[in-house]
Amino acid sequence: MQIHFRNLLLGSAVLLMASCSKPNTQGKLIPKEAAFVIQVDGKSLSSKLSWDEIKQNPVFAEASKDSTVPAGMKVILNNPDSAGIDTKTDLLFFALQDSIGGYVAFEGTIKNEDQFKNFIKTFAADGSENEADGIKFISKAPFCAGYTKDKFVYLFDAPQMSQMDALSGRMQRDSIDITPSKPRDIFSTCKALFALSESNSLAKNDKFTALLKENGDMHFWMNTEQLTKGAMNNPMMAMANLDKLYKGSLTTGTLNFENGKINVDVKSYVGDELGKLYKKYGDGKVSEDMLKRMPGKDIIGLMAIAYKPEGIKELLKLLGVDGIANMGLSNVGFTMDDFIKANKGDLVLGLSDLSMKKDSAAGEMGYVSEKPDFNFIFATSIGDKDAFNKLINAGKKLGEKGLPADSKAPFAYSDNGSYFAIANSKENADKFLSATNPNIDFINKINGQAFGGYLNIHLLLKAFEKEATKDSSASAVYDASLKLWDNLLFKGGDFKDGAIAQTVEVNLVDKTTNSLKQLNQYAAKLGEIYKARKAKEKTASMAMDATIPIEDVVAPPASKK
Repeated sequence: MQIHFRNLLLGSAVLLMASCSKPNTQGKLIPKEAAFVIQVDGKSLSSKLSWDEIKQNPVFAEASKDSTVPAGMKVILNNPDSAGIDTKTDLLFFALQDSIGGYVAFEGTIKNEDQFKNFIKTFAADGSENEADGIKFISKAPFCAGYTKDKFVYLFDAPQMSQMDALSGRMQRDSIDITPSKPRDIFSTCKALFALSESNSLAKNDKFTALLKENGDMHFWMNTEQLTKGAMNNPMMAMANLDKLYKGSLTTGTLNFENGKINVDVKSYVGDELGKLYKKYGDGKVSEDMLKRMPGKDIIGLMAIAYKPEGIKELLKLLGVDGIANMGLSNVGFTMDDFIKANKGDLVLGLSDLSMKKDSAAGEMGYVSEKPDFNFIFATSIGDKDAFNKLINAGKKLGEKGLPADSKAPFAYSDNGSYFAIANSKENADKFLSATNPNIDFINKINGQAFGGYLNIHLLLKAFEKEATKDSSASAVYDASLKLWDNLLFKGGDFKDGAIAQTVEVNLVDKTTNSLKQLNQYAAKLGEIYKARKAKEKTASMAMDATIPIEDVVAPPASKK
């Protein structure tokens, strides 16, 4: 019995390890260097928003009628299944940047091979057809499609991706030709994707596998290290060890459309050295007491951060810029050690009671403009009072240098020994220090981790109502937006498995309808408004043309001599 029990345990362990290391099937045709990947769960999305609902969208209907849209695209817009693609399975999009630019690919499952081939030929008419290792290819630069009886990859060359960095942009503005000297062999590129080994693809990437296992309507993958490789070659960047920030870094996310809200779960992976630093200094919790002190009746936005000041010093050392930082701080009257001693490690920023008010200074022709009026708070917790006074004195000196002699600073500050607050008025600074605000009911949704925030989109829109309703079209857009958007909440900071976890929640006004349906209805409304506006502009233009005398439109024939 003992032997059988031991063998059972060993067998279970082997099966568990095998299941954990099992490669994902979705990443087999995606190079591990891919900069972006988006995975769409076709079955889940179609259950929340049918294609018939999408087709009723005026924007969609206009695109279907557009003469510039290829016939093949119109076919798939009318009925995606007619393209031979199984739209109820995973669909993946990815982009890769390389030495001659980059390319974008779309891949998925084939439902009907003949339909798929006919669909591809509408885009690549007279394209060359090849077959290698049981894989069929249809290519016509800049497109290529490779497919088996089950899977397909549709590739599109994107040489402009080489111009994404700032240096290339400058060269383009200066009319320096930076187009690749050798065009991409699109067929060979497509063929190479099917020949990818698992070790060179995302199939065996543990983080990508873990991402796809998360329950979600969509998943996204952004390889930050890959995206920043070009920038890191800049000599100015190389002076600091900024590669420490990006080495091993990537961001993954899972998006869900739910009734009345959109949820996004994000993981930001960091390299080993940065990870060790975050483990040691990044486990703070935002100050609930400071959040409750935000003054004002209507809170527009609020953000809180908890940090360990010592961690900033260690980060500067890791990047190799601690000497430069200390030199700069000493010039204004304090050191990094003073900063660490002065701050306890809590920050709060907030905005409230936003409205538009008439500007006291009239513009040209007596026109009176409006400008935003609001209350703001920037507050921090105090560690050592004497050390903090050094920071205040340094700030005063900088302010005196930056402001004209006869001007007054547009803010005021105050402290009570525990907190230091800067506000648009002394009254608001004192309110933060002396009392809590009973109007804040969302704190429990954004606290408990190292950072959290809130944005009231609905109130933000209402503040600009007068400006946004100057004409009928703008008023209609404003009304549709006001009926859709409620608020946004986010928080994060927990560190697990090499990643900083974050959550974002976008809340809509209608809490009973799926958010994907609401977004489609919103897009439909905007499409109707745009269509009506274009029709109105066309009518006005024709009316204006009708008022122009015919002799002003058609020049009289030249007189004969």
